[in-house]
This record gives sequence, C-alpha cells and structure tokens, in this order.
Amino acid sequence: MFPGDLGFRVFKLDSSNIRSWDPNPENLEQSLLAHIEHIKKDRTEVDILYELLIKLGLDLCVSIEKRIIAGKTVYSVGAGVLMVCLAETITREEVEPLAQGIVLWHKDLFPAGDTTIIFRDSGFASDVAKTNLAAILEQSGIRNLRSL
Repeated sequence: MFPGDLGFRVFKLDSSNIRSWDPNPENLEQSLLAHIEHIKKDRTEVDILYELLIKLGLDLCVSIEKRIIAGKTVYSVGAGVLMVCLAETITREEVEPLAQGIVLWHKDLFPAGDTTIIFRDSGFASDVAKTNLAAILEQSGIRNLRSL
C-alpha cells in the first residue's frame, strides 16, 4: 500500500483526528458553523482510516488495498469487509460512476461477511448526491452505509 513498505507498521499515540463537539452556549450558531467539518485539517486519509479501524475494533494488521475510482480514493479493508472513501467532494455527477466502481470492486473481492462503507459526510455536495449513492449501493446488496 505504501512505497518502501518493509512489511511492518509503526504507530504512535496521538490525539483523535475528529474534533469533539464542544458547543458555546452563548453562540450556538457559531459553534454549529465551526463544526461543519469536524475532521482536523492537518490529518491525512491514512490517519483517519487507522482511527476508524481502531474505533471499529478491527486488527491494525488487516490487509488494506487502495484504488482510484471515478477520481476518488477508495480503501478496501479486510478483503472488502470495510470500504472507506474519504473524498472531500463528491458531486451528483460523480455519484453513479463512483458507486458502480465500488460495486464492481466489491464483487471482485467477494468479502466473507457484510460490507460496511464509510464516507466523509461533509464530502457530499448535497443530500441528493448522498441519497443517490446510498440507493445505488443498496440495490447492489451493500446496505451498511455510514458517514463520518
């Protein structure tokens, strides 16, 4: 997955990649606007991916594959048991090719259990884009869709 991979990974303890909800009761509107994007800006997709593995109770040694589908990076964890797309923007026009690419890859992987797919919620250009993507995935048998 990574250039120069020597067969082992080294991790260090760090703060969460996701900002905690800490509203200011005096200015709730400003608090809401400040938390539209709750992922810290200095974190990479790989940082977020490994935090998801930890939070979901998955082994950090599980295999991870990466593909570019419709111009978006998609990760497959554990041969398709978990799929993650943390794209910062997904427009309505990109939804169908992205969903179809994920479905094709999912069929190739033939995962041992139900697949969960996680997307960055703030990445969707609109609720319509998110709903359409969920509908295409569900029609193909992928029903566990989660947002980060």
